[in-house]
This record gives sequence, C-alpha cells and structure tokens, in this order.
Amino acid sequence: MAAFLHPQLRSQARLFRAKREPDIVLTTLNAKYIHAAFGLRYLLANLGELRPRACLAEFDINQRPLDIAEILLARNPQIIGFGIYIWNVEPTTEVIAALKLVRPDIKIILGGPEVSHETEAQKIVQLADHVITGEADLKFAEVCRVLLERRSPTRREDVNDQKYAGSETGAPLPKIIPAALPEFSQLTLPYDLYTDDDIAHRVIYVEASRGCPFTCEFCLSSLDIPVRQAPLPALLEQLQRLLDRGVKQFKFVDRSFNLNVNSSKTILEFFLARYRPGHFFHFEMIPDRLPESLREIIGKFPPGALQFEVGIQTFNEEVSQLIRRRQNYEKLADNFHFLRHKTGVHIHADLIMGLPGETVESFAAGFDRLIALGPQEIQAGILKRLRGTPIVRHDAEWQMVYHPHPPYEILQNKLIHFTTMQKLRRLARYWDLVGNSGNFIETTPLIWGGHGVPPSGGPAGALADGQTAKAGTPNPSPFQAFLRFSEWLYGRTGRTDSIALMRLMALLLEFLTGELRLDPKPVAEALWRDYQRGGRHDKPVFLKDFLPAEATVIPLRKTEAALPKRQARHLV
Repeated sequence: MAAFLHPQLRSQARLFRAKREPDIVLTTLNAKYIHAAFGLRYLLANLGELRPRACLAEFDINQRPLDIAEILLARNPQIIGFGIYIWNVEPTTEVIAALKLVRPDIKIILGGPEVSHETEAQKIVQLADHVITGEADLKFAEVCRVLLERRSPTRREDVNDQKYAGSETGAPLPKIIPAALPEFSQLTLPYDLYTDDDIAHRVIYVEASRGCPFTCEFCLSSLDIPVRQAPLPALLEQLQRLLDRGVKQFKFVDRSFNLNVNSSKTILEFFLARYRPGHFFHFEMIPDRLPESLREIIGKFPPGALQFEVGIQTFNEEVSQLIRRRQNYEKLADNFHFLRHKTGVHIHADLIMGLPGETVESFAAGFDRLIALGPQEIQAGILKRLRGTPIVRHDAEWQMVYHPHPPYEILQNKLIHFTTMQKLRRLARYWDLVGNSGNFIETTPLIWGGHGVPPSGGPAGALADGQTAKAGTPNPSPFQAFLRFSEWLYGRTGRTDSIALMRLMALLLEFLTGELRLDPKPVAEALWRDYQRGGRHDKPVFLKDFLPAEATVIPLRKTEAALPKRQARHLV
C-alpha cells in the first residue's frame, strides 16, 4: 500500500510508525514538495547527543494547517522547531495557534530569516515560546538541551542552564535568543540526511560558503558579513557520497559562488571530472567576476550542464549607487558574451521592478539591454521589503508603499503609481509563463521582432505607442512590445494564473496574427517547434490549418530528457 503513496505522505506515514516518540520535531512548510528543507537538516545534523531524540517532518504550503497540526501532535513531542520564511509565515502562524490551543505545554521554537529581524510586532513570535535569530545551527541544540533538562524528572543544574539563568538558578530562557555566526569548522555537514526519497524526488541543496560581500539594500544576504567558506576536503567528500547515491542535480545556495575563485574552480573541476549525461549544477554567480581561470573550466562543460543565476537587478547606475550595489556593466556584458557564445551555460538573470529612483522608462531600457545580452531566462521580479533590510531608509524620500502581508511587494512609489505597478506585476507574471517557461523559445521574440513584418500583401502592424512601423522594421523595445501583449492578454483572460498551455498557445497565435498581423504560417511553425521542445507530438487542432500534413518532428535527445524541463527545451 505504501508504494502507492506520494513520497511526502510516505515519509509522514513513517513518522506514525516510528517505535519511539521523538522529544524534538523539526518542521517547516516548504513552498513546494520538491524543495527540501536545507536549514532543518543542518539543525538535525548538529544536535549532537540529542539527534536520536529528534526527527524531521516536512510539509508544504498547500496542505491545510489543521492537518499539519494533527500530524505534529500525533508525535507527542516536547519541543517543535519551526523554520519560518517569507512564503510560509502566515500558514505556519495558523499551525502554531492550533498547537498552542490544544497543547500549550509543547515548547515552540522559531528560527529563519522571517523571524530574525523586527520580531516585536509579529503575531507568530507572540505565539511562540522562543525565537532564535540568525544562524541557529548550534544554538538550537543548546536551547533544546536546557529545555529538556528542565523537564527531566532527574533534573540537575548544568552549564547550559546556568548560562541563561542569570543570578537566579532556573530562571526562564529569554524569548529572543540571538545566535552568533558559526564557523563551518564547528558544523557537522547535513548531506547524509537526504533520504533516498529526497534524492529521487527533490532538489538537493548544497553550499560552499555563507554570507555576501556586497551591501545591496534590498537583500538580507547583505547583512551576512563576512563570507565564510566550507572546508573543501569535507565538502568534496560529501559531494562524492551524494554522487555515489545517484544525485544528478545539485543546487548551490551560495550568494556569490565565484567570489573565491580557487574554491569555485576546485568544485567545478570536481564535477567536470565526474560528469555523466543528465548532471546539472546550479550556481549563483557575481555577473562581473569571471576571470580566465574560471572561463577555461566553464567552457569544458557540455551544453546544459551548468546554470548560472546572475543578479543584475538594475542597469541604472544612479539607482545602483542609491541602493549601494556595486557592478561593472562593461565586464558584465563581456562575461555574458563569453557565456552565450563560447559555452553551453544556461543563464538565469534577475531584474527588479520598483527600486527607488527607477522609472518605468529606466527599467524598460534595462530590460531591453538584457534581452540584447541573450540570457535564456530573465526573472523580472517585484521589489520586496524584506524584514531587516536597509531599503527602508528610502521610504520617505521615494514614497515607498509596500503591501503589509507577505511577500511584502511594493504597491507604488514616487515614480510609479499603483495602476502602473499592477501592469508591471502582470507583465512579470506573463513573462514567466511565456518568456521563461521554455515553452515559447522561438515564439516569444516574434512579439517584438515580428512588429512591422506584415502578412503577404497586408499593411504593417502597429507599434506599442500606436504608431505604424515600416515593413521589415522591428520594434526597438522588447519591453514595450511585451507590455502591449501583457495588457492584451489580461484583457482577454482577466487573470494571470491557471492559463493552460494549449490555451496560451492559441492566444499567442491570435495576438501575433490578429493584433500584429503577422503571417500565420511562420507563426504556427514556430509554435509547433516550441510545442515539440517539451517532448510533445500531438499536433494542436488550431495549428493544423497552417502546417503541412507531414510537419517536421523535432527529436528529444536522451541527454536533454534527463535535464530539468525548462533548461532542456533550450537545447533542442
């Protein structure tokens, strides 16, 4: 029977079948099932002698809070530690509220970035017994020892208890407990805690460093100074064990993987020497730091094996200075050119809408500039006011107004009013569905590159500003062209989610041939090739009239089929 259960349900079923009830349950609500809780595994790995008395219980935000509370209560723990993030704070608050009503004796300990700053007014903090701010890898074990010792029937006074007792023996632990930054040499690495189910069904997170040397005001990582490197011999040993267990896809969570060139070069060489078809390695890279020693090794990887996430955020130099982001745009462009023309690296580049000092026109220019650099994906994100970040110093001058609930996205500012910000929000969502999904690699550029290219014998199409383009003249602004498509699509659907792929294809065909008056035949051929990139060969009905009876079928190679879907589509 268990073989037919979803992997997450199987793991929860094992919790119920365990012979011994744990004293400590480490839990969180992941954004998706495939996201393994990396931080919780560090906490469990570093519990020392308490590790046999603890267990993991992972959920996701699509599960009902009361169901989660029921599963946790069935374990009858003395302590529950929750990982709190921007995406799960609200449903987790509901879980904890229920737990405290039913079992107020259970000690609730919170940790994570969402509760490490501005804790005073947070409802979830008020419900909890203790909050550990900062990196709790070692502090969590220390707090648990105190709490469990005090509940022991043969309680004795010890060093850990006295540390918090002050002048009064046994005085309560403080509610807010700051954790000092641990050195990697002090930590037990957690990679053995990835189960076979995790390896088969989840993203495997790893890290070679913590912290960030930059001071970008919108980012929590800017508060984590200095950067600390994991001991390379121990890390490489753990990576080898994961490879031996069959892990093919690794996602490094380092904020600046290429900061330490010697370390990053060693890790890349390690993976290259062990590369097998289907291996995929994700790194977050500093976009203007790619010396020759790294270029040489990067160029040796097969197409699709590497993905670099590069945070550009803005091309406006005045805005960069305003938010204290250092960036060499000339080197950045040179690195992009190298990656796109001399390697098979998949580039995921980030821009942020709504930064103080950034106008719509400025962002549009940056978007167009990034399009010209040619990354496979562009994440057009909306500025979020993360707790603890110094971006708040601009609130008065730039009239920054943020949503009061997670994810705290900006609603408007001095330069972009609410209505326009909503249009940008829709553009970001539609860009993810169309431009980033990998479903429309050939079709997406037609939205701007096809402007002014008329159907046979017909007039030219209209540009976004209402002017008429001359035949054969492309629209100079991909941003404006896609904004026009975004507003048209919203007018046709009235929504930004739950648009099925087949319907989205039909709408793209309608927009390109109706609104832009492009020739249906090449548009249909582009859509058909894009459709096949996903491994599909059932010809959509609405394309058949524009395609030859024996339209070309694009084969999907085995190597591509083994890669993540979005990235694999760019290789066909």
